Amino acid sequence: MGSVWVGVFLAALDTTIVATLSAPISSSFHSLSLLSWLATSYLISNAAFQPLSGRLTDIFSRRAGLVFSNVFFAAGTLMCGLAKSEGAIIAGRVIAGIGGGGLTAISTIINSDLVPLRKRGIWQGIGNICYGAGSGLGGVFGGWINDTLGWRWAFLIQVPFIVVSGILVTVMVKVPVKDTDDAKLKRVDFFGALTLVTTLVLFLLGLNTGGNQVPWTHPLILVSLPLSAVSFALFLYIEAKIAAEPVIPVRLLLDRTVFSACLTNWFSTMTVFGLLFYLPLFFQVQGLSATAAGVRLIPQAIGTSIGSLGAGVLMRSTGRYKVFVRITLTLLVIASILISTLSLTTPSWLPFIYFFLMGTAYGSMLTLTLVALISAVDHEHHAVITSASYAFRSTGSTIGITVASAVFQNILKSGLWRRFGDREHAGELISKIRDSLDEIHRLPADWIPGVLDAYIDSLRAVFLTLLGLAVLGALVSMGMREHKLHSNLSRRDD
Repeated sequence: MGSVWVGVFLAALDTTIVATLSAPISSSFHSLSLLSWLATSYLISNAAFQPLSGRLTDIFSRRAGLVFSNVFFAAGTLMCGLAKSEGAIIAGRVIAGIGGGGLTAISTIINSDLVPLRKRGIWQGIGNICYGAGSGLGGVFGGWINDTLGWRWAFLIQVPFIVVSGILVTVMVKVPVKDTDDAKLKRVDFFGALTLVTTLVLFLLGLNTGGNQVPWTHPLILVSLPLSAVSFALFLYIEAKIAAEPVIPVRLLLDRTVFSACLTNWFSTMTVFGLLFYLPLFFQVQGLSATAAGVRLIPQAIGTSIGSLGAGVLMRSTGRYKVFVRITLTLLVIASILISTLSLTTPSWLPFIYFFLMGTAYGSMLTLTLVALISAVDHEHHAVITSASYAFRSTGSTIGITVASAVFQNILKSGLWRRFGDREHAGELISKIRDSLDEIHRLPADWIPGVLDAYIDSLRAVFLTLLGLAVLGALVSMGMREHKLHSNLSRRDD
């Protein structure tokens, strides 16, 4: 497992590097609206390929899947470091997302291959410690590299380590392929993956551009959003009626615990990823450097590790998860409420506590919902249901960041026009302010307080929206039933 967790660490490192550097990267291309696409382009490809990883590695082996993932992750990361345009860096994030998604999903599947349910939470907790360590270091590392060498090196330095990860899994991972008599590629649900990606791209395109780059009544919005609904309906039809081995098994989702756990994961991940990508922006509006913003994300990563492992220990000792899910989601709502109170005058130590609580809740939720999912289905379905849980997590993170971006850009735009619309050259200056944080320091002195207020109002609107999603996560978690957690792989009573 150690060789597998190296890839998990690197994937997590990359996520918080990009979260911390989204504002500097976007500002360097003079397009703050790029911030959302830096995240969502990676997560869209995550959402498409993580569900496929369960099926593909059942057919071609876990090792082949990990090698494939490392190759794509390295290639995409290298492209980001060398990118000279917005399109190139977004393409790099898409390719990196294919690999990064596979690294995290396949590691979880291998855990399920080798570990009984009762101990599953412990091992998932250890894996999430690796993830948490990467998350914690990524923000600081990315911020420091940006402040010293420039953001490109934050990508380029990762590439040799990803190559080492690929070599390690090639040599050390030896989980056998499941026997099958079917034609291999015919079993893979490529149409399901394609319609899922189409749905997400159309939905995010409409949500990202509406009210931001074009009016909500623009033909682009009026076409893309309805088409996303049609594509989603087609996706559901393919999964339910056509695919032999679907990306997201609709039949398994009919189980109350499975559906509830997936939705809990979905809404909670929307909340946490929206916060992870907009909290660094909040700190940079406060005047902090990218490094200082990254340091403030460390408690979240520590909390994620502690929460995940702690949930595993509690499940092993009690054989239960339902009550801990309720406690965890309540804690996430409380943390979201506290984060919504942040302002320019908030004492510098308070965010550390708030983010630790958020991380503890999120890490616990990840472990608890995964074990709930696996316990609710037969062992033969564990790989595909694990992949499905990652599909919900990937789409949740994508939609969470996009919703946050739509709220932020629309509130910021209206706030700036309300405050400065009657000033000379207002249109030109407002456009520059919305495209780059660095423009704040070049503004006339009498503009700066109002601009900062507009930014804080926009960020608070984001935080309150994400609080609403956390509440939804807490509500849907109540649908989970308690299932027995066996102490052996055969799931027989001792």
